[in-house]
Amino acid sequence: MSYPSWQPGEGPKDPQARQGPGGVPSWRGQGGQPPVWSGQGGPPQPGYGDGSHSMLASHADRERAVDVLRAGFGEGRMEQAEFEKRVARAYAARTVGELALLVADLPQGPVPLPAAVGAVPRTFLPLPVPKTNEKAIGSAICGGLCLVTFGLTGLPAVILGHSARSEIRHRGEGGDGLALTGLVIGWLATASWTLVVTLLLIAALTTG
Repeated sequence: MSYPSWQPGEGPKDPQARQGPGGVPSWRGQGGQPPVWSGQGGPPQPGYGDGSHSMLASHADRERAVDVLRAGFGEGRMEQAEFEKRVARAYAARTVGELALLVADLPQGPVPLPAAVGAVPRTFLPLPVPKTNEKAIGSAICGGLCLVTFGLTGLPAVILGHSARSEIRHRGEGGDGLALTGLVIGWLATASWTLVVTLLLIAALTTG
């Protein structure tokens, strides 16, 4: 990039240097008025609009311009000598128009990030833990109590187990193993009691 030879706050000495592309004057006024940028490096930095070129620059404005210069130098967009010259002119600038000219051919902010990725497919999401069916828990408890009650809770274990397995199939709940355990123990206890009762009846009939 070729940089004008005049210093901030003074106009170009060559009258032809006042002419921009197409013969349009690129210098507004005389006697230290700020230049109007007509280069090819893109629009001025946000906050340095056309209506604010003549506004006096603050310390914060100068620091923002220097930050842009540092970023451009770190990315290899200018040489050390040019960077130092621009920084010196930034600190010596009187108006925001002069600062805009110094950074007009540099990126004015970070590179935009790519668009956010859509929702994560359900395939990669953790599977929700299904709720354990309460009747399946009751069936397993009744099956375990058969050892203490000598099989008296076997029938409730069977009833609760069948009901639980039906609800698990329809609702997608967990606890099928508990229901199956209660069913097995319950049927064994019920079958044992049935066998005992049958043997008692046979014995009563044969003795009577």
